[in-house]
Amino acid sequence: MTVMYQHGTLANLVPGGFEGTMTLEALLTHGDTGIGTLEGLDGELVILDGTVYQVTAKGAVLTPPATATVPFANVHPAAFAPGQPFAAGGMADAVRQFVTAIGSVNRFAAVKLTGRFQTVSARAVKAQVAPYPSLVATAADQAVFDRSAVSGTLIGYFAPALYGGMAVPGFHLHFLAADHTFGGHVLDFGAVSGTLAVQRFADVQLHLPDAPAFLARDLGGDDVLGQIAKAEGSQK
Repeated sequence: MTVMYQHGTLANLVPGGFEGTMTLEALLTHGDTGIGTLEGLDGELVILDGTVYQVTAKGAVLTPPATATVPFANVHPAAFAPGQPFAAGGMADAVRQFVTAIGSVNRFAAVKLTGRFQTVSARAVKAQVAPYPSLVATAADQAVFDRSAVSGTLIGYFAPALYGGMAVPGFHLHFLAADHTFGGHVLDFGAVSGTLAVQRFADVQLHLPDAPAFLARDLGGDDVLGQIAKAEGSQK
């Protein structure tokens, strides 16, 4: 099994730790597939086949420079098990099937669903400027995009509940349309048919920033998980 690499933590984003602390160039030395966000929470990242796509709050899909920095990202070298035919009536049904395919709620895994979606609702957070607001305040000003009859790739990670705060408990999913004109952090989707591939991880590497702001920040708040859940949006 390959290693899932994570730079930063979700808990660090909660009070506004949006400063970029690793370049995309450095991040990609740890994997060619993943998700994340840029400095200032400038949009949502989808990383496929070693290419980084940035979905901005204006709905544009860009390819940021290798010098761009991230406060948080997950990547891994793609080594998915052979894809299997997949169909679901919507996000709730799909998530249940994802868990079955992973085989346990006690290990990290990546899911990659490529297919035709009846509908997809996705969001991108607007770029923030220091001094940064909280994650919840930033998410309240997000841009939401809806697309019908869209083909593309849903990519993301499952984290066991035990590791909430380090990551999003449960599934953290992003989407990129096949024509690269639409995407973002997945809020919901309708019926889908396509191919599901799963990759399980026995090893997870958490890389923490060495930035003074991170080292000085108090991340021990009582409601970190509640604020993460509120900012990430309900998962159907």
